[in-house]
Amino acid sequence: MSVLDLSAYGLTDEQRELAEMVRAFADEQVAPGAYEADRTKTLPLDIVAGMGELGLFGLPFPEDVGGQGGDYVALGLAIEALGRVDQSIAITLEAGVSLGAMPVFRFGTDAQREELLPDLLAGRALAGFGLTEPEAGSDAGGTRTTARLEGDEWVIDGAKQFITNSGTAITRFVTVTAVTGTTSGPRGERKEISTIIVPSGTPGFTVGPAYDKVGWHASDTHPLTFDGARVPAANLLGERGRGFANFLSILDEGRVAIAALSTGAAEGCLEAALDYAETRQVFGASLGSRQAIQFMLARMQLRVHGARLAWLHAARLRDAGRPFGPEAAIAKLTASDAAMDNARDATQIFGGNGFMNEYPVARHFRDSKILEIGEGTTEVQLLVIARALGLPAVA
Repeated sequence: MSVLDLSAYGLTDEQRELAEMVRAFADEQVAPGAYEADRTKTLPLDIVAGMGELGLFGLPFPEDVGGQGGDYVALGLAIEALGRVDQSIAITLEAGVSLGAMPVFRFGTDAQREELLPDLLAGRALAGFGLTEPEAGSDAGGTRTTARLEGDEWVIDGAKQFITNSGTAITRFVTVTAVTGTTSGPRGERKEISTIIVPSGTPGFTVGPAYDKVGWHASDTHPLTFDGARVPAANLLGERGRGFANFLSILDEGRVAIAALSTGAAEGCLEAALDYAETRQVFGASLGSRQAIQFMLARMQLRVHGARLAWLHAARLRDAGRPFGPEAAIAKLTASDAAMDNARDATQIFGGNGFMNEYPVARHFRDSKILEIGEGTTEVQLLVIARALGLPAVA
């Protein structure tokens, strides 16, 4: 089984054609400019537009809202293909779908969907999701950003951090979680958290300078501040008080998508390492003729295969309307480990060249660490899996 052979995974002809189309786009359009985009820390909007023209942002959405009528297997295949050559581009697509458009599709009013989805699904606009704060992320109780109703407007104060697709020239809005009151329950009072759409350019809404990140240099990521930012009351997304719960309901899908991205990264490392091992001469023979290198490459292939099986299984459960939370956690954990391990091994095979940023394995080495953190850390995935086994909660 070759690295690129997708025939063993039970894909339909249409799915294989999609994967091949995006792989060709990645190799011909994305890869040539990946080093320069990384070096200059610039998201190439022409590539975003190209992905829009291919329909990638609309893959898992029905046709009646401007989507392609596909599913999460299709989206995962596209993300995996892009992740092979440039994780920054792959995460731009993943976040654009999972965090930008999906909340509007799932929880938006008819008016919100009609206004916002056409441009998002066509790749003409991007949107971010402002959840994480200095003291809040997975812990909803730590949310400090507030939104209060004054007449027919929400007034928002607070700050968010690490928000993807929040500061590009085509960013249309950011959806933010905010405390909109308190609720009483068996465990006493709790924060009522809602989600609110904040358009770019809203007075009092400031997008901070882009982060100086270890990796994903071409991905757009900023801190956000809200100082009396006012938006119409109609910008509430979904039911008041259901903001965090709604976010959690789409988080599993995001984990499947990150698993697909991680699989692509692991595969890209394997492809590069195989090519290097075949062409690099050491002591009169190819590097790939050494058993130690062959074993390393074999383990890299094992990881790619296992990661792809894991995310495909989770995506198929999701597409069939079956519960898939634990499987999404398993896929995300398996694939992110594969990406990080393959990046380390590929860099070792490249030797000194692997430490040079112009080589893709160096970028994968830097980029892959965040795959073990974003959309829930490794430790969070382990907790999800442990709960699925029926193990009790621990402090």
